[in-house]
Amino acid sequence: MNRKVLYPAAASFPLALIFTVYGLITYSRGETAAPTPAQTYTVLMDFPEGTATPSETCGACHQTIYREVAEGFGSDLHWPEVKNSASPDPAVAMLEGAARGTSRSATAHFIAGIDPWPVDAARIEEQGKACNVCHYPQPLEYPDISTIKVEKPTPRSAHPERGITCASCHLTSDGKISGPYAVDAPHATVRDERIRTSVACAPCHSLGGRVVGKQTQTFLEWREDFQKAGLGAQQCQDCHMPKTIRKLAEDFDVPERVASRHLWTGGHSFQRIGSALTLAIEQAAQGKPALQFHVTNVGAGHSVPTGSNRRAVYLAVDIVDASARVMAHREWMFAPWFGDRPDDKAFVEADRQGPEPVAATQADAQGPHETIIRAGEDRILDWGPELPAGRYTVRAHLIYDLNRYNDRTFDQHELAQRALEIEVASARAGTR
Repeated sequence: MNRKVLYPAAASFPLALIFTVYGLITYSRGETAAPTPAQTYTVLMDFPEGTATPSETCGACHQTIYREVAEGFGSDLHWPEVKNSASPDPAVAMLEGAARGTSRSATAHFIAGIDPWPVDAARIEEQGKACNVCHYPQPLEYPDISTIKVEKPTPRSAHPERGITCASCHLTSDGKISGPYAVDAPHATVRDERIRTSVACAPCHSLGGRVVGKQTQTFLEWREDFQKAGLGAQQCQDCHMPKTIRKLAEDFDVPERVASRHLWTGGHSFQRIGSALTLAIEQAAQGKPALQFHVTNVGAGHSVPTGSNRRAVYLAVDIVDASARVMAHREWMFAPWFGDRPDDKAFVEADRQGPEPVAATQADAQGPHETIIRAGEDRILDWGPELPAGRYTVRAHLIYDLNRYNDRTFDQHELAQRALEIEVASARAGTR
């Protein structure tokens, strides 16, 4: 399809770059003289590879957006070492992204097709079953916001290593580029306001129908616990794609607009996860070792942790005496369930004979555990340790873990810590 597009100056259109690197634009004009502000060009750009179109193609014009996607430009994203404990290879501790020459702060979308963690998990836990349709989808079809069950996207067969590309979210099934603005561009465009809303995230971030506590339910958690409950009007993009004002294509003579930063800050952003939960300690009864710990979801429009059932948050508490000797210790783990029921050690043997013997067994071997903390929830955990009379310090640490199945020292990050001085009275204190 040819589009007539008016560009006021030759310098505003990086044709040579697009032609020599990608060869995707057919450009024709009736003369060989240098362009002038009044000339109109016939420009054609299509996407024969569909959602397998490399993001680098789009980055030729959308340079800053591409840097955000590919490098995490301007963010605190960081991909630490990870490993999959189910792998028989003891050396499967890998640098995500960096092992393949990409930035250590690349977005999860950008490396979705080569991220060794899910690739290895599919190979080991699912015996090679193609379960990563969300990691290389065909053009996404937005569901109705109220649909009960969100269907998975259709997988792309070509170039799965390219993962989630710009085209995955912006290319329509009829070959147009969708976005929040009606613009003239070297490709067919269509305005679709839904790309600014949570339904754009739903196909990959909601597994089936709602099951409270289950993994991969983030869109449904947002809809049921946050939006419907009236906790806020924010869409997923408002937090995970914060807005700025800039040109959408730097070398074109186009106006600056409100644009979303393409970072998707989440589990690999320490600033993002650090803003999700608060921690407080309370001595519930004066003079008694009766403690309450409040873990409150104040900053996330969904459950915490959300997404993969591997993710966990630990609350670790030590009670120390005046000489810093640990007198009591307690720990709680919050994590999504693997399936539609709570993880539980009682099901480990039965799971070995089930359809997902490795993945289900891993989850149940660490259950039962605390359920994930829903949007706006104040989770109160009670503990009454046995302590002799005296003065103590309660030290609590809230810790985020990217993969609860591997070594506890491997990929954890502290979210918060609190301390409280308490006094435990003698059992005979106050009696006459």
